Amino acid sequence: MGGICLTNDGNAILREIDVNHPAAKSMIELSRVQDESVGDGTTSVIILAGEILQVAEPWIQRGLHPTVIIAGFFKALDDAVEALSKCTKKLDINNREQMLNVISSCIGTKFVGRWSPMMCQMALDAVSLVRVEAGGRVEIDTKKYVRIEKIPGGDIELSRLVRGVVLNKDITHCKMRRRIVNPRIILLDCPLEYKKGESMTNVECQKAEDFSMLLKKEEEYIERLCNDILKFKPDLVMTEKGLSDLAQHYFVKAGVSALRRVRKSDSNRLARCTGATIVHRTDELQESDVGTAAGLFEVQKLGDDYFSFISECKNAGACTILLRGANKDVLNEVERNLQDALAVTRNVLLNPLLVPGGGAAEMAVSHALAQKAKSIEGVKQWPYQSVGLALEAIPRTLAQNCGCDVVRVLTELRAKHAQDPEKNWSWGVNGTKGGIVDMQELGIWEPFEVKAQTIKTAIEAACLLLRVDDIVSGIGKKKQQETAQPAPENAEEMAG
Repeated sequence: MGGICLTNDGNAILREIDVNHPAAKSMIELSRVQDESVGDGTTSVIILAGEILQVAEPWIQRGLHPTVIIAGFFKALDDAVEALSKCTKKLDINNREQMLNVISSCIGTKFVGRWSPMMCQMALDAVSLVRVEAGGRVEIDTKKYVRIEKIPGGDIELSRLVRGVVLNKDITHCKMRRRIVNPRIILLDCPLEYKKGESMTNVECQKAEDFSMLLKKEEEYIERLCNDILKFKPDLVMTEKGLSDLAQHYFVKAGVSALRRVRKSDSNRLARCTGATIVHRTDELQESDVGTAAGLFEVQKLGDDYFSFISECKNAGACTILLRGANKDVLNEVERNLQDALAVTRNVLLNPLLVPGGGAAEMAVSHALAQKAKSIEGVKQWPYQSVGLALEAIPRTLAQNCGCDVVRVLTELRAKHAQDPEKNWSWGVNGTKGGIVDMQELGIWEPFEVKAQTIKTAIEAACLLLRVDDIVSGIGKKKQQETAQPAPENAEEMAG
């Protein structure tokens, strides 16, 4: 209740808004889908979709059928993606400097822009760590294998990347070792405590010795579980379930550290980093299930909490980014910005094609559509041309944001692209000083994947809304009864 969200991320703002209109809900959904699929361009997709609907309105008022408008829009979409692919340049993903430059252009306008070099390096290192090539196919799963741990307190400069896993856990017993070099790690998915009944268990004891025998059986069961584990000489045992006091006692005697109630997602990351296999029953343990790839286990206190670090892994297939910041609002915003940087890095590694930023790509596509519209026959030509005009919304918004003369800058940019489209395709708006500039000189590039997805999502969403004839909303029974039966006081007044 009454929470604060400080952000300039389009998706984060829109998901906080509570709207009832179905069209508005559909527009908000666009931003969420854009964020999930490519991670960036959440604001652009809303601006572009709104602009396309706006240019469609005059044609509907003039009596042009929505189907004709939609046909023109879809034709424009195909040609726009084709024109955009001609404005691309290939990126060398092994060139670290070029990669950092692309990531910095993504987070340059965001809150973490001040710490851009540090954040870009963390994002690039994290995505490079989780990148896996198998059977000629590249797989990068940042949601599963890159964890962002937010710790309030300290400066943002103290944030760092850990090549391994960080758990918000402390060891279960104070006598257990807090630092182990080259630990042998066992991961379990079973409880190290006696079995409890599902809901209610009744036990009938005939003699006094029966109860002590019952307790002894429980202790023997736990001892057997611990012996199954200890015969492999582990240094660290982690279980996703509970760990009884008796099991802790056996582990302390054997010099083994233990962590309990580890999350399933953390267990998967640990298995990938340490080379261990998650085991479901202790009697099925084998030597090959023990993880030996971790270089260091250490428990540290950061802020008010204890954290377990499993780091210096030989082939770390997962990593953890430790974020420090003044308060939770700052940390949440830094996390959102970092997620965008991770998504952009992932997109570039999967498809290393770049398009110029600063509205240059949109203006180049807009000019290409305007030229091609002349060769289209029939009424489709007008909605087709309108898409080109709608794409100019992005450079126009950039010009407005930097406080320059919008009309003059847009006219200059239009003239520049019309003068020589083959040569001037990379000219766009300078977002800090105003005026137009060659984006190749300025070094501002965006992933082709993000830009293409933005145009596709915006046009397809606009076409979906244009197909709607009317809105049918159901009224609840209570509301119907209230309208059907007026209140008694009102009835008396009317009678009077």
